[in-house]
Amino acid sequence: MNLSTLFFVFAFLPVSLILYLVCPRVCKNALLVLISFVFYAWGSPVYLLLLLLVTVFNYCVGLDIGNCAELGRRGTKFLLVIGVLFNLLLLGFYKYAAFAIETLNAILPFTLNAPSAALPLGISFFTFQNLSYLLDVYHRRAPAQKNPLDFCLYVSFFPKMISGPIVEYAQFEPQLKSHPVTLYKVSEAVPMLVLGLAKKVLLADNLGAAFQSISALSSGSLSGGSAWLGAICYSLQLYFDFSGYSDMAIGMAKLFGFDFDANFDHPYLSASLTEFWRRWHISLGRWFRDYVYIPLGGSRVSTPKCIRNLLIVWILTGLWHGASWTFVAWGLYHGILLLLEKYPLKGILAKTPSPIRHILTLLAVIVGWVLFFSPDFSSAIFYLGRMFGTGSRAFWDSTAKYYFAANWKLLVLGILGCGPWIRTLYRHLVFSRRSPGLVLSALLLIGIFLLCVPYMTNATYQSFLYAQF
Repeated sequence: MNLSTLFFVFAFLPVSLILYLVCPRVCKNALLVLISFVFYAWGSPVYLLLLLLVTVFNYCVGLDIGNCAELGRRGTKFLLVIGVLFNLLLLGFYKYAAFAIETLNAILPFTLNAPSAALPLGISFFTFQNLSYLLDVYHRRAPAQKNPLDFCLYVSFFPKMISGPIVEYAQFEPQLKSHPVTLYKVSEAVPMLVLGLAKKVLLADNLGAAFQSISALSSGSLSGGSAWLGAICYSLQLYFDFSGYSDMAIGMAKLFGFDFDANFDHPYLSASLTEFWRRWHISLGRWFRDYVYIPLGGSRVSTPKCIRNLLIVWILTGLWHGASWTFVAWGLYHGILLLLEKYPLKGILAKTPSPIRHILTLLAVIVGWVLFFSPDFSSAIFYLGRMFGTGSRAFWDSTAKYYFAANWKLLVLGILGCGPWIRTLYRHLVFSRRSPGLVLSALLLIGIFLLCVPYMTNATYQSFLYAQF
């Protein structure tokens, strides 16, 4: 189910909230599990059985790991390995089997048949959350969950089900027993929901339409200026699409009493790639840090091993996003640039003025997004070539002028929306201790929401980009 559809906003969410508020406290978690199962089954009911299977398996394995640890028995590591392998093999079958077989077919003298199973919604997200549970229980960061309904709620809680954020079990577990809905949480949740929806339907979808128009140009019609406009539109689209979903998910969680950490922190204001990746998809970066980078030794090892650890993390990050060599190359690209920042360029960048470092960071990120959105290397090389001057067309031709004239207002709004200024202004109005400020902020939110409604009709056919991961 798409969070930006009329049905979800005007039917599913309000009905769920009403049922939750009138439900007895002892049944609230069970009701949330039922709501989450309905939400997941709405688009792909057959995969609800898969979700149930995975949930039951990880609940049992986690319980066994916890019991062995409490009783001092051996076998906890064996159980952990079994649990991790099960989750990774399941993810590998649905997400990477076809990619692996296609790669083998390119080098083998015979042809293997690739599986054609559809990718279950949110499998990357709920797989990582199950792995977080097993690893947190094994390392005793959190106790094993004995209540099966509470564990189901952790795995399937619908705001974070399809596109995250990835909430680690140690963070979620204390909230399972008590997550009261307070007026303060509601006052934080409503603006997040409205502004997250606006990011998606007003900015991301329209920027996406501009990017699709530019990327559909023939090779002879794509100039350097048009290519740069397309890459910038995609960069803004991806940010507003995913940060919009994250805002909506975090806001909805607050409406049901849960608190999640922010998943984005204005990443396009970063003055280095290291800073950028601390601000972008924060929950994924934290997951790889806690469960891959630090267990490998992190930065507390020799320089060669630290380089190895960073490259492993970034190759895995690329693969997590998709079963394609372009995603692997995108991860390796960022891993290499981060290593350059960390070692040979560290002293030079420290002396470089902040505006120049900011521009260089944006250029590196935008170039990386070309690898991210390209279906193959030939497309990526062609597009990057156009951006950097190959081809016979003038850089800023009539086509580039046309798309700029048609979208410059949207680009300006997008650039302004990348910073904290709009949210800061809103908070200043809300907390001004003056009733006109409260009334104005309420009217502003209502106006933004009403502006979103006509665009939500089309949102039925425009899912969030990260749902595919």
